[in-house]
Amino acid sequence: MGTKNYIAVDLGAESGRVMLGRVSDEKLSLEEVHRFTNGPIEFEGTLRWDFQRTFSEIKTGIKAAVQQAKGDVACIAVDSWGVDFGLLDENGQLLENPYNYRDSRTDGMLEKAFEIVGKRAIYDQTGIQFMQLNTLYQLLAMRQSNDPMLAKAKTLLFTADLYAYHLCGKPYAEYSLASTSQMMNMATGQWAKDLFDKLQLPMDIMPDVVQPGTIVGSLTDEVAAELGCSPIPVAAIGSHDTASAVAAVPADPANTWAYLSCGTWSLLGVEIPAPVINDQTFEDQFTNEGGVNGTIRLLKNIMGLWLVQECRRQWKSEGQELSYSEMTQMAANAAPFAGYVDPTDATFLAPGNMPEKINAYLKKGGQDPVDDKGTMIRLVLESLALNYAWVLEQIEGMTGNTIDCLHIVGGGIQNELLCQFAANATGKKVITGPIEATASGNILMQAKATGQITSMDEIRKIVRNSFDVKEYLPENASVWQGQSKKYNTNR
Repeated sequence: MGTKNYIAVDLGAESGRVMLGRVSDEKLSLEEVHRFTNGPIEFEGTLRWDFQRTFSEIKTGIKAAVQQAKGDVACIAVDSWGVDFGLLDENGQLLENPYNYRDSRTDGMLEKAFEIVGKRAIYDQTGIQFMQLNTLYQLLAMRQSNDPMLAKAKTLLFTADLYAYHLCGKPYAEYSLASTSQMMNMATGQWAKDLFDKLQLPMDIMPDVVQPGTIVGSLTDEVAAELGCSPIPVAAIGSHDTASAVAAVPADPANTWAYLSCGTWSLLGVEIPAPVINDQTFEDQFTNEGGVNGTIRLLKNIMGLWLVQECRRQWKSEGQELSYSEMTQMAANAAPFAGYVDPTDATFLAPGNMPEKINAYLKKGGQDPVDDKGTMIRLVLESLALNYAWVLEQIEGMTGNTIDCLHIVGGGIQNELLCQFAANATGKKVITGPIEATASGNILMQAKATGQITSMDEIRKIVRNSFDVKEYLPENASVWQGQSKKYNTNR
């Protein structure tokens, strides 16, 4: 069918980028056309996203990509993190800058929801790990505070869908992104009406759910004119960034594999055909999120390299600016196993003095605080790897399958120390790459939506043909197994 050009808008919590992808019958090539910073802004004591600035950056990137492709673009799609949303009024206008998921307004909302509905009742419908940042608790916080914007809202759109709406004018809720909200009944793939009713939340503002790999519209005439292009089709792909990343895992179908999408967050899990919602998944708080091609991503959300990022930010504010590579080298040279933290603990969710939070956590658990920066970073990386090992062990028990290898994708694969630690702790072969998994999955799902690609096997074959991978084999297995027992005692 020849080569086709696609544009992926990939939004992350630290940065966004616009990528131009070229898909042939055998390979995918990627070119980063535009990159921009992203992050929360403070507004009257709240944390928000700067919608207009980000949308302006997106349009700048799309315009440059269209020019690079000489106007020959088959499709455009947007992916982003989950749970956050914007509210539109009756005229389709954004009412206010969307809240950032780390905003404190959701403090206490988990307990309030459990009081009204019941914790197990929520989980049995949604199959989603309880985190106060989930959309359900953001909306409940608005209801509890009688936020006037909720009364004015006519449509709720999740982050990637919000930007896609401003490109094509079509409101929708892409399935994988919507599933992160803890407001979807995972048995039906539709909104959980019972939860909306009991929590007195407005279900009429929720748009229709659209499956990944769907052409939802085209650029509006106004946007096309501004960008100097034709009305290019817009697709709903795996619009949750992890769904796109998992779509681009270069897995061999002959192997039983798990994935780790590694960045600010670590999302570790397996691809399965149907939700697993039972006593064990409830007790251990595993999540069932929608995937592409009718799959479910059974996974655990782990707070990832956020802890490292926040340590770096704090040390910079104190006058010492360290690159990530410098920090990793310091960690490699530091003494091992100085302590353990549970990276999923809510203590670490909000921005703030992360080294202080880590030491407070250590002291609370009867462990010694750490002053050396390299030792602190190593402690975090070791704790992440040990947490990965625990999660994989639980998944093997839940599914009855032994995992052959762990595929790590995303920006976190640049931290080779963490990748080696992951192999050591899990006792599994680790395969890393591609680094641009999310953009790759975004683009290849666009190619599937347009009919250029017909199957997930074809998508993963193209990824294997297109990107180099690196293997890590376990080292010091007995030492890490002993540390794993200690970690599980202290977590």
